Amino acid sequence: MGIFDKIKHAIFGEAKAAEPTAAGAPKTEPAQAPAAPSAAPSPAPAAPPAQSKPATSTATVDIVPILDAAVKKSGQKLDWRHSIVDLMKAVGMDASLSERKELATELGYTGDSGDSAKMNMWLHKALMKRLSENGGKVPADLLD
Repeated sequence: MGIFDKIKHAIFGEAKAAEPTAAGAPKTEPAQAPAAPSAAPSPAPAAPPAQSKPATSTATVDIVPILDAAVKKSGQKLDWRHSIVDLMKAVGMDASLSERKELATELGYTGDSGDSAKMNMWLHKALMKRLSENGGKVPADLLD
């Protein structure tokens, strides 16, 4: 498992634990129950799995409350919105330079990894973009 996958799991794993019980199950069952009697028996069994899978795979996860809660839980003053180091610390990861260099490699950084300030700024933006591409609801100001 790569560094990005660990970060994604740390953020999205928290959301998936709370989401399916609150929104996923109740909404899909009532909508499909009335459709099954009116539809032919063959299409009805095929429709529920097709509708259920996209709902979970395309569901967006709002990263703001999850990361804000992680910062609060850490007991540290962390600015995950602007610092890749603080974001990694908030989710309980090693934020060492070597870990950040590995993440930079995973995300396709081609700049000078010796310039850690520049790399860190790039990493934060790239991570926000990648989280957004993977179902994360990321504030627009963090994607620019």
